[in-house]
Amino acid sequence: MKAIAIIPARMGSSRFPGKPLANICGIPMVGHCYYRTCMCADLTETYVATCDKEIYDYIQSIGGKAVMTSDSHERASDRTAEAMFKIEDQIRERVDVVVMVQGDEPLVTPRMISESLKPFSDPTVKVVNLMANIELIEHFEDPNEIKVVVNDQGDAIYFSRSPIPSRTRGIKEAPMYKQVCIIPYRRDYLIEFNSLEETLLEKFESIDMLRVIENGEKVRMSLTSEASYSVDTEARLKFVESIMENDSLLHYYAN
Repeated sequence: MKAIAIIPARMGSSRFPGKPLANICGIPMVGHCYYRTCMCADLTETYVATCDKEIYDYIQSIGGKAVMTSDSHERASDRTAEAMFKIEDQIRERVDVVVMVQGDEPLVTPRMISESLKPFSDPTVKVVNLMANIELIEHFEDPNEIKVVVNDQGDAIYFSRSPIPSRTRGIKEAPMYKQVCIIPYRRDYLIEFNSLEETLLEKFESIDMLRVIENGEKVRMSLTSEASYSVDTEARLKFVESIMENDSLLHYYAN
């Protein structure tokens, strides 16, 4: 199976403008994502897809591979697909799986990516999401954290920015899972997914994976024990930096 990673990144985030180049322990956030994703032995190659020359130039400056894309994309999956087509033209072959690693996941690990690829041993799986336990109630209640509930087969039932499942009945042991934005697609399903119209619940929640569920397809979830925190605010940036200072992978790429 030929799997590549694509990291979509843009400067114009509505919640945190310029965050891909935000400094974490002396390295821009997108740099952490790139270096750490490249460490995964299950990937053939890693690329950054961006519409911003600042990001493109930075990745080039560290010897990385970057692809310029349109500035009209509203969704990361559209940017990822455009980059995939350009990459396939360059390498003159099709890939089998594209792992979309969001550029605001600076604590991504090679193991997390490998865990997200394991479910593709099932030929019926078209798209996978990594998920992790939520340890703190304040993170469970944070609308910037995407929560997910799953069925007994490990497929997502629903994603929400609200706390799900409900704890209002006093059940303290309710499972609390969050989406980790490492999302591998089979190549052809990425194209199919982007051809579908935005769905109602997807718009309400602003969560792409609801489009899959609303169209009757499955999102296979893969649980990781690795710690991961997306960066959507300045406060979360400082929190992640405090963790990164003692991170075991940092010394492999930090100068």
